Amino acid sequence: MNGISTLLFFVGLFLLGGAVSFWKQKMPTGVIVLLGIGAGMALLAGALRLDVWS
Repeated sequence: MNGISTLLFFVGLFLLGGAVSFWKQKMPTGVIVLLGIGAGMALLAGALRLDVWS
């Protein structure tokens, strides 16, 4: 696991935690969806950058 994939995983988990926190606070749905999409994209990019795929 290299540095960039690790960073993308941490960013994705941070955004996912923010989405869960906003959902518990009953924030607007658009903000939660946007954070969820960003988290999913960061986690997917981190997974695709792993060395096991090459």
